Amino acid sequence: MKAKLVLEDGSFFEGISIGAHGEKIGEVILNTAVVGYQEMLTDPANAGKILVLTYPLIGNYGVAEKFNESKKCWLEGLVIKENSKMYSNWQAEGSFEDFLNKEKTVAIAEIDTRTLAVHIRDNGEMPGIISTKDTSDAVLLKKLKENNIKKDFIRKISVEKITKSKENNSGPNIAILDLGITNSFIKQLKTLECNVTLLPYDTGADKILKSEFDALVISNGPEDDEAIPTVTRTIKEILGKIPILGTSTGHEIIALALGGKLKKMQLGHRGVNYPVRSPDSFKGEITVQNHSFIVEEDSVKNRKDVNITLRNLNDNSIEEMESKSLKFISTQYCPASPGFDEVNEVFKRFLKITNKG
Repeated sequence: MKAKLVLEDGSFFEGISIGAHGEKIGEVILNTAVVGYQEMLTDPANAGKILVLTYPLIGNYGVAEKFNESKKCWLEGLVIKENSKMYSNWQAEGSFEDFLNKEKTVAIAEIDTRTLAVHIRDNGEMPGIISTKDTSDAVLLKKLKENNIKKDFIRKISVEKITKSKENNSGPNIAILDLGITNSFIKQLKTLECNVTLLPYDTGADKILKSEFDALVISNGPEDDEAIPTVTRTIKEILGKIPILGTSTGHEIIALALGGKLKKMQLGHRGVNYPVRSPDSFKGEITVQNHSFIVEEDSVKNRKDVNITLRNLNDNSIEEMESKSLKFISTQYCPASPGFDEVNEVFKRFLKITNKG
């Protein structure tokens, strides 16, 4: 069955349907990672997006439930070049195409993703509509311009009630303000023997502070969401009273709580090989990233109580901030595990702030 993607500027790309049938509208974004397609589809931070995978062959190692980052696929749509006709992986439990159909994800293959990627790189991320119906480009473009992109995902993604993990009396009690927490993130905290409690996104400051947690994590999640102002007000009341770690969207919320502003990039940072380094060092690190907004530096430069501890080597944007007096660390990058059962160093630094690391 034929399918197509139409962008807001009128550009269109034709391919074939490999997932569920239908029409979906979302912001079209790129991810340059070579592996991790299942993790990307189930990452709540990608909710509402039409994701274009630039690596040309997808599905060659199948799927397995253990690699899901959350309970479902949150994408509006997926665009790839080639869907592998076979898969080979001792852990695989099924094919990529079966996964797409099970998750009811609208997806297109046989798209020239190289040309599409260059177009988005040059013209910026923009809304698009993905369709498996026999509809003209003009009609799809009209639908796209008449419908607004959804921005209310965090309330659907976040836990509905306070949820505690299995207790480990020797470890610190860490609360996570759940904007779209991933399973791999929780796994790293549990590897450090933390007792993890998930909080609904709209949990108030008083309730968080009265619970006497050792620290609070503001998770990654969808950016530019309707819930962001609510979370920002909560963090304003908490800053300086309890150790906080903010990652990606959580980092952006901390910046907003400090009185800062965000700026949307023409092309977001989405991939697994973004170089960063400390302003005081020539030693670089490679990071995983998945965001379209960055902290506007002029909006936080007068904060004498905040230090910029990492910068992006490509565009010099802020990648990490820290404040000893306000007791927080925030990372624009995603603090992914460097290997099997290994923990990103930022978690270890964060736990030292709690005096229980």
